[in-house]
Amino acid sequence: MYCIGIDIGGTSVKAGIVDRDGKILKKESVPTDVAGGSDKIISDIARLILSLADPADSAFAGVGIGCPGAVNSGTGVVDRAYNLKWHKVALAEKLFCTVGKPIKVSNDANAAALGETMFGVSGKYRDTVFLTLGTGVGGGIVLNGRLYEGNEGKGAELGHVVIDTDGELCSCGRRGCLEAYCSATALIRDTKKAMEQNKDSLMWKFSPELDKVDGRTAFECSKKGDKTAEAVVGRFVMYLGEGILNFANIFRPQAVILGGGVCAQGDYLISKLKDYCMERNYGFADTPHVDILTAKLGNDAGIIGAAGMIFAELD
Repeated sequence: MYCIGIDIGGTSVKAGIVDRDGKILKKESVPTDVAGGSDKIISDIARLILSLADPADSAFAGVGIGCPGAVNSGTGVVDRAYNLKWHKVALAEKLFCTVGKPIKVSNDANAAALGETMFGVSGKYRDTVFLTLGTGVGGGIVLNGRLYEGNEGKGAELGHVVIDTDGELCSCGRRGCLEAYCSATALIRDTKKAMEQNKDSLMWKFSPELDKVDGRTAFECSKKGDKTAEAVVGRFVMYLGEGILNFANIFRPQAVILGGGVCAQGDYLISKLKDYCMERNYGFADTPHVDILTAKLGNDAGIIGAAGMIFAELD
């Protein structure tokens, strides 16, 4: 048995054949033709599916799709996806007409969360919180091995919990969201501010121009003992740690899984987060321990997790 996993991104649509062990057997992609509208992208997705699998094959169990934006996972309708310029697109219904197999659609971060839980971090966890630290902060929740998506699949917007009501302006229009402090965008903003305030910082040698600053700048210079960089990293860890503490106290998962480019820092970041959270006992004593881990599936998490949505339904 196998499924097709689809990961719709702003620049490309990726598809793969995924087996029950979460292994991608074959993978293809096409550019995301936003200018062509939703019908063109859906047509491209249909072609990808048919190039990978024969709908008549009894081993082909269905298609899972991770899509950015607000997705009604019950109906398979993408209510709003700003980067795709989609509004009320009946994605599952339109693809079913071509494929004739079960279609499951969810937010892309939800799909990645399920993929990491089922196949990425050894499969020993059934209750997890997933945070992806990229341009924004995406989130996903898996409870008892199944996605928790909330009403109409619109829940798990973990990047938009407010941790400072008078804080930084977030992309959502509110102030003080976790995303405004723990995204790669926020990290770069804070790194630039710190560099402008301290012209002697080693960060100027790592990134001689402000437009060259990226998510590595503060971390790499912090490793070398630069005090200004250490302060930037410490602030980032503090806010991310507070977010993890909040989610630990709300959901008490077995693990919090971190994905996104910032997590390339690996143990240097994770060890600091663990120390921060353990010093605060995850909020209170005598509670089950919560592991903090980095994601393992990388760029394939979306494909694998999307297929995992079909496997989870079958199970």
